[in-house]
Amino acid sequence: MLMTFMWNFASFVVALGLLVAVHEFGHFWVARRCGVVVERFSIGFGKALWRRTAKDGTEYVIAAIPLGGYVKMLDERMGPVPTEQLDGAFNRKSVWQRIAIVAAGPIANFIFAIFAFWLMYLIGVNTVKPVIGQVTAQSIASDAGLSPGQQITTINGQKILDWQDVNLAFVGALGNEQLSVDVMTATSSHVIGKKLDISQWLFDPQQQSSLSSIGIKPYYPPVELILSAITENSAAQRAGLQVGDQLISVNGLKIAQWQDFVEIVKQSGGTSLALTYRRGTQQYTTSLTPEIRTNKDGSVSGFAGLSPTATPWPDNMKLTLQYGPIEALGLALDKTGQLISLSFSMIGKLVTGDLSVKNLSGPISIAQGAGQSANYGLVAFLSFLALISINLGIINLLPLPVLDGGHLMYYFVEVLTGKSVPERIQQLGFQIGAGLLFMLMSIAIFNDFTRL
Repeated sequence: MLMTFMWNFASFVVALGLLVAVHEFGHFWVARRCGVVVERFSIGFGKALWRRTAKDGTEYVIAAIPLGGYVKMLDERMGPVPTEQLDGAFNRKSVWQRIAIVAAGPIANFIFAIFAFWLMYLIGVNTVKPVIGQVTAQSIASDAGLSPGQQITTINGQKILDWQDVNLAFVGALGNEQLSVDVMTATSSHVIGKKLDISQWLFDPQQQSSLSSIGIKPYYPPVELILSAITENSAAQRAGLQVGDQLISVNGLKIAQWQDFVEIVKQSGGTSLALTYRRGTQQYTTSLTPEIRTNKDGSVSGFAGLSPTATPWPDNMKLTLQYGPIEALGLALDKTGQLISLSFSMIGKLVTGDLSVKNLSGPISIAQGAGQSANYGLVAFLSFLALISINLGIINLLPLPVLDGGHLMYYFVEVLTGKSVPERIQQLGFQIGAGLLFMLMSIAIFNDFTRL
């Protein structure tokens, strides 16, 4: 547990530190090009852990709290400015220069996302085709006529390559009345169009995935009833089970497939089960007493602490998305554009109430995502960085006065009226914006703890 926490925290610091540095460098680079004097470039807040002053007078700082950063520019509103440096003051620049400087941070995040996706597609993404494994009875998917074995090819006209594309397309359709899904079978290249009625679709991300809530379970290779892992100090270990044992029956009932055994254990209520298994050429029976664990919804289920042996994926199901520099750039641009559009759509649905605030995530979820993606390797971590970078850019474009979007809102008012927004109104806006941002962060952190 401690090692997982430390790994998640370290991955979080690396990820957020990198993305904050990218964001602040956008402001820094454009400010310098506009002739603004930069006094400090800081990654993080609070006590300085490292600092260095360059020959041009700019102080570079890495601070203790890795939840943001800032670029401090020379500005008459922040204090007196020597006469010889007035040309380098931010407030003396034209409104369009100020707009460029402020917008450069989010734009840098979008450019980084493009770079991360481009590098990801250059390296190659190992994934699997989105083939349906099971369809839940009396679900949205079953009502639409989807069936096991079908491969999803497009959703609402968008080409689908893997399950991540499916998930993003489903989430993006929240609040719509209908979803168009094209599928084909393994024995035919003929594409069949399906219409999913999602007008009554209720999706709670804390309880289920978008796929399961619609009634789709992805195809997974069948698993053998041969044990591949035993959890330390678990019910299975106490029962004397070992890696390599093959399960045969429970309470005299033959186990046909792994999921049957899982359901028996879950429903056991902690009562002892007579488990028959084969070890080598010998057959044995042992008493297995599952542990009782409480689920997120308050219900309880049994847990044995063992894992089956997975069958390898068929070659015709595997997919490697690897491209040359030009094609990878096109895909990276397209992927970034899709995620930007999806993120703005999700924000709009949060405002209208089509999407629950339960979908908001805070630093704990980000840390978990960073740690999990880093565990899966560089490609997964790059994908995670790109997604968070896009979200960081979009959040900063929200028209809240404490964010870049709020400053841009004031500057565009200045463009339209020819006069800057009065300081008194700006200060009031900052107070309101800070309150709203604090409320959103509080909800996100509360959601994080709820998920934990």
